[in-house]
Amino acid sequence: VSRRLRLARLFYIISWRFWSLIAKKIRSNDRKEYYLSYYGPLSLILLLVLWATCLVFGFALLQFAFGSAMHAPEKITNFGTDLYVSGTTFFTLGLGDVIPLTGVARALTIIEVGTGLGFIALVIGYLPVIYQAFSRREVGISLLDAHAGSPSSALEMLRRHSQGHVMDELIEHLHEWENWSAELLESHLSYPVLMYYRSQHDRQSWLSALTTILDVSAILTIGIDEVPEKAAWFTFAIACHAAIDLGQVFATSPDDTQIRRLPHEDFIRLKEALIEIGIPLHDEDTAEERLAALREQYEPYVITLARYLQMPLSGWVDVLETADDWQTSAWNHKKQA
Repeated sequence: VSRRLRLARLFYIISWRFWSLIAKKIRSNDRKEYYLSYYGPLSLILLLVLWATCLVFGFALLQFAFGSAMHAPEKITNFGTDLYVSGTTFFTLGLGDVIPLTGVARALTIIEVGTGLGFIALVIGYLPVIYQAFSRREVGISLLDAHAGSPSSALEMLRRHSQGHVMDELIEHLHEWENWSAELLESHLSYPVLMYYRSQHDRQSWLSALTTILDVSAILTIGIDEVPEKAAWFTFAIACHAAIDLGQVFATSPDDTQIRRLPHEDFIRLKEALIEIGIPLHDEDTAEERLAALREQYEPYVITLARYLQMPLSGWVDVLETADDWQTSAWNHKKQA
């Protein structure tokens, strides 16, 4: 479905450009994230107000075009009278101080009453759907905390499952994340405003979680012991599909700066870390090239989304040892020495 001429699309392009411009001037990461977290819910409210305003104004213009055929206490009617009648009619106030005189004016009034009731009903049904989709997304992100750390990383997820001798459970988690990615794709394409909703948990985001799942699936797809490559490929396919399609919602072109998240030096560190935890890559001589081919399918899109939404991406190789969110509060994320 084309979104090029939609009012909501224009509203979000303009308002996000203004909102994100202010965010870029905030130096503190915590304050910036706090500021950006307001945009999603606030923008939805403002969008509903904008829709209602446009409908009220539109019906007022129709009444004005048909001659403002109204009987008002002040005897003289103008566009202000039409706007007043449109507002009271749309929100079904029914004050009765201004009365339509012609058949066309009465018909427009009846149509607007129905439109107003329908709009209110849509809002009442729309908000719970948005919340339910957001809630399901956050459940998956919360579960990732214990499996892959905060911030999450592919290496950390593999390390925890390998050291806990639960690599077989990783296959089950891949199926769960396959479903999560499919739900993310469906809900965020239907309700793009959800992409602006930040995670309720520190150092986590839906984009970071999706990227971590793509990273893990890519590693497993090129081959390690104990995990079937095909199982990982299915998860990679739907997660990659989500990254590409969601990137197209904003009509942002994929990153073409050749900046990638896993340079050769980090790949060597990743390979050594995997050997250390007992899950070496298959065909190590060609592993980097095969992994790069998979990364090329999604990294340009997630990098562009991260820049646009100002959401930091998860890394391949963790630099600092940090506590998971469940182990600490927002006041102290670093592990005590």
